[in-house]
Amino acid sequence: MKKDMVRVVLAAAFVAGTCGAAVAYEAIEVSGGGSLTGTVKYAGTAPAPEKFAVTKDTQACGTEKTKPDLVVGADGGLANAVVIVKASKGKKLEVPATPVNFDQKGCEYSPHVLAVPAGSTIAVLNPDGVLHNVHVMGKANPEANRAMPKFQKKIEWKVEKPEMPIAVKCDAHPWMHAYWFVMDQPYYAVTDASGKFSIADLPAGDYDVEVWHEQLGQKIEKVTIPAGGAATVAWSLGKS
Repeated sequence: MKKDMVRVVLAAAFVAGTCGAAVAYEAIEVSGGGSLTGTVKYAGTAPAPEKFAVTKDTQACGTEKTKPDLVVGADGGLANAVVIVKASKGKKLEVPATPVNFDQKGCEYSPHVLAVPAGSTIAVLNPDGVLHNVHVMGKANPEANRAMPKFQKKIEWKVEKPEMPIAVKCDAHPWMHAYWFVMDQPYYAVTDASGKFSIADLPAGDYDVEVWHEQLGQKIEKVTIPAGGAATVAWSLGKS
């Protein structure tokens, strides 16, 4: 319960910090743009992965899970961190022509953190053959709670408005939780299992970059993107 409250507080703080400085994004033609690549690592010694027993729907869910809240690679790379360049103009935000998959296979959400353009349709999948109950706790986007019986393999969810983050949980399996980031500009990334990320086609210039993690909070970094070049960074997040 205490950890759940921490996640809620961090999510609320992130929303407050980003919404207060919101500026309308302007789509322009980007010529001679640069890129931002790098790694986000865990600062300090990472705790051992936390495992827990599963006692419900074990035929589909298994009997043991590892908490997805803090996933740190062998070299300290931090998975599922969101990197957002605070750009006010740049290339056009392209909404995917087909739905973006959000899976529940094995009673785990994948991806654990999903970032999509505003206006996207998210296809929530249920290959498990058990009841899932998808609870999307939006604020700008309507909150909704939809049951997915074992015979229902897919439902589609359209997220119209920018919102960061939207907490998602399964009311049938309390360990299942995830986050959706619905973006109003295209310069963002979610770190992979080794903590790496890449963001391309940025107009040259100086930027603030927000780095968010559900357990470790958020911080602002600064970066200069060279015209036609690449900026490479190594950032870290840790528990305060």
